[in-house]
Amino acid sequence: MKLKSFKDLTVWQKAINLVDEIYKITAKFPKSETYGLASQMQRAAVAIASNIAEGYKRNHRLEFIQFLGIANSSSGELETQIVIAKRQYQNINYLRAELLLEEIQKMLHALIQSLKPLYAKR
Repeated sequence: MKLKSFKDLTVWQKAINLVDEIYKITAKFPKSETYGLASQMQRAAVAIASNIAEGYKRNHRLEFIQFLGIANSSSGELETQIVIAKRQYQNINYLRAELLLEEIQKMLHALIQSLKPLYAKR
């Protein structure tokens, strides 16, 4: 089945769900974090989904791989920020976000690896 849109990508759909989870989590942070950790976590989560979409829309496999790599880098940034948040705000449940993030990271890695062999043969 040919994908008609980046919105058909399961990894993008899960990344959007992750954005929702991160916004729920950061809504529980104190107001003093509005422009600090909360904002950084929101931006990193949004960047994951946005880079998947942008790479797909480039319509070139090599650029798609590059943007998937950027999305994966943003996932590492968010993973670190969740570790920090858990240490600072222990009364918040991060499990759903952590599980989604782990799944997205695995999916991004697999997608990147599946696209790379097409260039290795050239």
